[in-house]
Amino acid sequence: MLQVITQLIGGIGLFLLGMSLMTDSLKAMAGESLRQWLSRFTGSSFKAMLSGIGFTLVVQSSTATTLATIGFVSAGVLTFAQAIGVVIGANIGTTSTGWMVAFLGLKFSIASFALPMIGVGALMKLLGKDRLALLGLAFAGFGLIFFGIDVLQLAMAGFAERVDLSIWSNNSLLTRLILVLVGVVMTILLQSSSAAVTATLAALASQAIDVQQAMALVIGQNIGTVATAILAAIGATTSAKRTAAVHVIFNVVTAVFAFFILMPAMLWMLKHWSWAATLDNTIIIAAFHTAFSLMGAMIFMPFIPQLQSMISKLIPEKELETTRYLDESLFSMPSLAIATAQDSICHCLADMYRLLIKAGRGEIIGAMINTKELDYVLLKVDDYLKEMPVPQAQADQQRLIELMRLIVYTRVVREDLQHTANLDILRAHFDTEDLNEFISIIEKLVLYFKQTPAQKIPPQDVENLEQFSAQIKIHQPAIRQNIVAQSATSQVNAAEALDLIIAQRWLERLAKHTAKMAILLREESSAI
Repeated sequence: MLQVITQLIGGIGLFLLGMSLMTDSLKAMAGESLRQWLSRFTGSSFKAMLSGIGFTLVVQSSTATTLATIGFVSAGVLTFAQAIGVVIGANIGTTSTGWMVAFLGLKFSIASFALPMIGVGALMKLLGKDRLALLGLAFAGFGLIFFGIDVLQLAMAGFAERVDLSIWSNNSLLTRLILVLVGVVMTILLQSSSAAVTATLAALASQAIDVQQAMALVIGQNIGTVATAILAAIGATTSAKRTAAVHVIFNVVTAVFAFFILMPAMLWMLKHWSWAATLDNTIIIAAFHTAFSLMGAMIFMPFIPQLQSMISKLIPEKELETTRYLDESLFSMPSLAIATAQDSICHCLADMYRLLIKAGRGEIIGAMINTKELDYVLLKVDDYLKEMPVPQAQADQQRLIELMRLIVYTRVVREDLQHTANLDILRAHFDTEDLNEFISIIEKLVLYFKQTPAQKIPPQDVENLEQFSAQIKIHQPAIRQNIVAQSATSQVNAAEALDLIIAQRWLERLAKHTAKMAILLREESSAI
């Protein structure tokens, strides 16, 4: 019995390690692609669901898709309604693991191929760089998955010989509910519904359990996935909490329908339809898993607006719009975590420059503008980056360096924005032609700052700002002489003259610093 338990633990461990390697490497390879994919193919809730299915099929992890989705909700890439569709799709996509195990892992003995796959993957990781190294990890992970399945199958065969599970084979409601609870506990302990379902399929293939027991276990395992989502949402952003709520509601309601409607219906089919009885048991369970996820989608898809409204009321947004999507769950995808931090800074800068534009036009008083929100955003981004592990991929390291440069320029601009009272001085005592030109240029740049991700800024707009700054610097001596002349003729007093000179130099500095920051953003956009 000890050997069986050892094999069982080892098989599960190999499977989990393989899933982790494959999922993490594929996520790292597709990090920025996921952002582009979701922003392009989620125009409607149905398309969002298909996107969730598609990406989960690629990375073989509904958790990876869901956690990535969290970072896009508040950022504006996805609406919360679209995110619900992605989560529903991820729940459908994750059932592909069951099919893969049923058709390949249990139908064919591929353990002999698994070991060479692990070896080749390890060599690719050691000898390759960036994407090739990540592909090697995915390859090795794939091999570990099937090697783990082979070990699990051997363990379950020994388990069936030593343990009598016939007491759980009766058709009573209590027995089925206990098996559902066992399925929940399995997923919580393994922290992976895929691993729990794989263990169930291995037990079924080894005849340690029957089809009815397997169905009840799979229902419980589907419920158990919400535990991970709930734990991830504790102390997390509002987006994470809302997404976890979608997980809980979808999985629990779907499980109830599957338990009371779908499971009895499929058992009846197996009993009365001769062709259904000829199907392999593992195929039946894989089909059952997919069927009840599809049933859940059919139940929830028509009511996404109502679900969105209900969850938004239950979990209101408390964080600032500019920082609400700085979520630590994105650390597993460094490119996305870095992009969200950049978006947070760019969005706040856009808000600050819009206030600057209003003050320049006289719509508000420049002295009333403060940098409290920008200070808060910079503090939150600093804390966020301190918690983020150093990226392993060279491309992500370069993105992080560029983000740090952006933060430096933002702090410089922040010092300039602390003196927006100079706008009031310029409007009151100075020729507003230069000021209006500056406001016009800034107005164009703000449009690009507010995009998600920040769009590539046209070179002409940056050149206009650089030329404006250079012209002011060239004309500084003449402007000063003009101010001194006005002071000599008592048009302005000495204090006002000094304020005008300071304000004019401030405008030149702000234009120069903004131009440098725009150049940096243009370079970053080109690199993505």
